[in-house]
Amino acid sequence: MHNHTKNTNWRAFQSDIQFESKRKKFLSRLFKLVLLVLLCVGAMFGITTANIPGLPDIMAMVQQSLPLDTLLKMGEQEVEAAVPRPGLTRQDLKALLDPSLLFNAETSTIVVDHDLDRYTIETTLDPSFQRFLTSKLEGLKTLTRGKPQRIGMVAMEPATGKIVAMAGFDLANPKANPCTMGNYPAASVFKIVTASAAIEGMGYTPQTPMYFNGGKYTLYKRQLKDNKNRYTTKVSLGKAFAESINPVFGKIASTRLNTEQLRYYAGTFGFNQEVDSDFPFDSGKIIIKDNAYQQAEVGCGFNKTTTISPMFGALMSATIVNQGKPPLPSMVKSVTDANGLVLYTNTPSVSGKAIDPKTARAVMSMMEKTITSGTASKSFRRFKRDSTLSRLDIGGKTGSLYNKDNTVKYDWFTGFAKEKNGDKVLALAVVVGHRKYIGTRAASYGKMMFKHYFKSYFASNKTTINNG
Repeated sequence: MHNHTKNTNWRAFQSDIQFESKRKKFLSRLFKLVLLVLLCVGAMFGITTANIPGLPDIMAMVQQSLPLDTLLKMGEQEVEAAVPRPGLTRQDLKALLDPSLLFNAETSTIVVDHDLDRYTIETTLDPSFQRFLTSKLEGLKTLTRGKPQRIGMVAMEPATGKIVAMAGFDLANPKANPCTMGNYPAASVFKIVTASAAIEGMGYTPQTPMYFNGGKYTLYKRQLKDNKNRYTTKVSLGKAFAESINPVFGKIASTRLNTEQLRYYAGTFGFNQEVDSDFPFDSGKIIIKDNAYQQAEVGCGFNKTTTISPMFGALMSATIVNQGKPPLPSMVKSVTDANGLVLYTNTPSVSGKAIDPKTARAVMSMMEKTITSGTASKSFRRFKRDSTLSRLDIGGKTGSLYNKDNTVKYDWFTGFAKEKNGDKVLALAVVVGHRKYIGTRAASYGKMMFKHYFKSYFASNKTTINNG
């Protein structure tokens, strides 16, 4: 398999592969033709010299009605037909596709060598979207202050699971695909799961009153008690979600939900499971112990053992906006072999049900509140005045947490955007690993991605928009 790296020009890399593919295909067919010529000549010589009356005349008639080049062409087709190629499954594609081949691609077609075979893969990536993101990434690398250590950006069609964009970089490992790696702390993104469990498992609503003492973003054991006093703050569940209040979600996980409920809803979203995709990526990993404080840490995301990949983060938002049904992520439209035989065609599907549609709608409303008045409101300020974003219903969830060495602060945004007067929907996730200086926030990248994607979409559908 060819491994595309950040040091290789993508267009030149794929052009060389395709030229080499054509050369090998030509030599293969030439070899078949030479072999068939030898077989035909040998067979004709043996038959015409055989002591069988009338056969030489019959062979002459056959050669007149079917010239040698026609016989050779028929022979080649029969040889190829005699060795049928089996179709490829989604699991086969996982073994075929190296993640380093897929991210930062600027074309929708890639060519891959694997086990002496050559495959042409038509991907679901949007080349224009990809070029937009890769240009932004190249600009980031030139910064001397605020340049991230790692960044991963993923965009997905929730209804089909098709990945339309995947771009990023890791300064420490340029060959790695940061979009498919799952060693990022999930942080407050996990509140999506805890909120779903509270709503569906306990009958909560976004209006359910919640109480907490102390700071919003701390999590002390004393904050998990149900004491109410003059210092107690009352908020709705929806506001607690939008403002990402740790004590509220820690209390829900440790004193309201039991261990099995929290583990169950994490599982319905795909944690600790391999996702049935046609390309390899890490899902979410979670450890839940029979310990009240540890459960509180998990429930609000204030821990470093719950991890997700940007791809999985996008899948979480896609599940919510898809009425609780997780789509099967896909990056492959079709696969053909060197002879043009189609070995795989994608069929979009969903993977059961994570949560009820009613629950999903409630979580969607809280994610929208995150954009309008919560932790993402600064990044999305004045979006209702924007000629493109004002035509969308937008929801999201933020999160931030340092790595184990406290050297990189991971900053998350996952969310969705729905066309108000149409059916177009996009889900995405962005993670930024900030170093000493905090640069552009993940939510701001999310806003940028939504705007570019839908501006292009509206323009392609001959919709008049104001570019100002």
